[in-house]
Amino acid sequence: MSQYFEVHPQNPQPRLIQQAVAIVQQGGVIIYPTDSGYAIGCQLGNKRGSERICQIRELDKDHHFTILCRDLSELSVYARVDNAAFRLIKNNTPGPYTFILKGTKEVPKRLLNPKRKTIGLRVPTHPVALALLEQLNEPLMSTSLILGDNALAESDPEEIREKLEKRVDVIIDGGHMGEQPTTVVDLSEGGAVILREGAGSVEPFEHAL
Repeated sequence: MSQYFEVHPQNPQPRLIQQAVAIVQQGGVIIYPTDSGYAIGCQLGNKRGSERICQIRELDKDHHFTILCRDLSELSVYARVDNAAFRLIKNNTPGPYTFILKGTKEVPKRLLNPKRKTIGLRVPTHPVALALLEQLNEPLMSTSLILGDNALAESDPEEIREKLEKRVDVIIDGGHMGEQPTTVVDLSEGGAVILREGAGSVEPFEHAL
């Protein structure tokens, strides 16, 4: 049975954030709110946690996982970014975008796309997600909480609790969220390719297509 914390979406209670992060640091899988619906994550080095997430999300080995970062300086540790891509990312970060980039050696191999050696990276704006990252003091391995054949992210924390409270370790209830997942932009090969249109506008990237 998972822990279930109701937190203020704009001013999350530090005590609850600390308790949630302690569970993550002990190998836990967490569901938490972002600026583009709810997401599910664990520590980067948590192999068993990432396997559990794959089972819950029914993901195959080609899925692009996301590294959730506090800021652009962290992002550059885990991805190789040329100047043109960096400008695009900087102008649209933080926000509801996931950027697909070539991973560095800092990314565990099991998280990289096996064929392209790419990884998703993003910097969120949601106060709860940022509070978690700040307390954890490292990025989270993450992916949008999209279940089954749904195209939209889970948005109702009570429904999430009913479905997953026996399969994860902590659920953070930050209120009802929007259902649009992040917009996914592939910047790994030069130019910008929209892989998924979601909460973020594609307009900033159209000139780079």
